[in-house]
Amino acid sequence: MKSIKLTGIKKLKIIDLPEPEIINPDDVLIKVKSVGVCGSDIHYFNTGRIGSQVINFPFTLGHEMAGTVEETGADVSKVKPGMRIAVDPLVTCYNCHQCKAGRYNTCRNQKFLGCSGQMEGCLSEYIVLPETCCFPIPDSVSFEAAVLCEPLAIGIYAVKQSIPLENKTAGILGSGPIGLSVMLACKDNKADKIYMTDKLDYRCSIAEKNGAAWTGNPLKNDIVKIITEKEPELLDVVFECCGRQEALDQAVSIVKPGGKVMIIGIPEFDRYSFKADTARRNEITIQHIRRQNECTRLTIDKVAANKINPLFMVTHNFHYREAQKAFELVEDYKDGAIKVMIQF
Repeated sequence: MKSIKLTGIKKLKIIDLPEPEIINPDDVLIKVKSVGVCGSDIHYFNTGRIGSQVINFPFTLGHEMAGTVEETGADVSKVKPGMRIAVDPLVTCYNCHQCKAGRYNTCRNQKFLGCSGQMEGCLSEYIVLPETCCFPIPDSVSFEAAVLCEPLAIGIYAVKQSIPLENKTAGILGSGPIGLSVMLACKDNKADKIYMTDKLDYRCSIAEKNGAAWTGNPLKNDIVKIITEKEPELLDVVFECCGRQEALDQAVSIVKPGGKVMIIGIPEFDRYSFKADTARRNEITIQHIRRQNECTRLTIDKVAANKINPLFMVTHNFHYREAQKAFELVEDYKDGAIKVMIQF
C-alpha cells in the first residue's frame, strides 16, 4: 500500500509498505478514504514536535479520517465489511483510574493516531484500529463531513465542559477549524451572541457568514476595547482556540467576573501566563480542553440530522500524491485555506 511519511522537517514522501493485518480479535481493517490536515499535523510538519512529543523520522501523520471497513476481527460486532465509518483517533486502555472515572481523553495509557511515541497516523491507504474507534455513518453523511466530525467533536466537548450557553455571550479567539467548530457548537446550544477573532481576514469573514455576531482582526483592531464597548458587562465564556499568549491575555480581559476561559489551542511554547490580579479579583475559572471525551457519536448524529453542518469549512481537496502541496497550503494559510482534505 501507499503511505505518506514525514521524513524530515517539512518533507513528505510516498513510500510502499505492506498492507496492515488484523492481529487482535477486536481489530478492524479500514480502507482510508478522506483525511483532514489538522493544525497539530502542521506543528509536527514544521518543527518535528509538539511539546515533549518529538518525532523519530520517518513518521506517518494524520488523525482526522473516514473510510470503509475492509475486514474485521473475530470479536467485532459493531461494524461489518463494507460499512462507511468515521473514526475517533483515540485508543484507550479502559483500565486505568482515569478511564474508570470516565475520563477516557486523559487515559494514562492512551495511544493517539499520528502522535509521536504512540501510533503512526492515518495518511495511508489502509489502517488497523480497534472496534471502539469505529463509528458507522449513514449514507447521508459524506466522507468529508465524517472527517470533520473529529474537530467538531472537540468543539462540542469544549462547549459541554464550559457553561450552559443558552442566551449567553461567548468569545472565540481563533477562527480556524477548531474555533469554527466551537462556534457551531455554541450556536447549537443557543448562545445569544458570539464574538470571534482571527489574524486572517478571510477567516473572520467565514465566521461572520456562518454565525458570529461580530469578528475582528487583532492585528487591526483593539479586541479588548471593542468587545468591552459592545458588551460592558463582558462575556460569559471565552474559548481560546489559537494557542497564543496574547489570546489568553485578551480572554482574561474580556470575560466577566465569575466567567470561564476555556483553553483549547495548542501552543508551540512551554508556559502560559496571565494577569493574576485580574483573574483573582474577577474570580475567573480557567480550564484546559484535551481533545474530546465521548462526543463522537453525538457529533455524527447531529451532522446526520442536519442540526450542525460543518461542510463550509472544507476549502480544498487533494489527491494523496499531492500531500506535500496540501501541507504547505495549510502551513502558509494560502488560497483561503481552512480545512484541507487529502483523498485516497
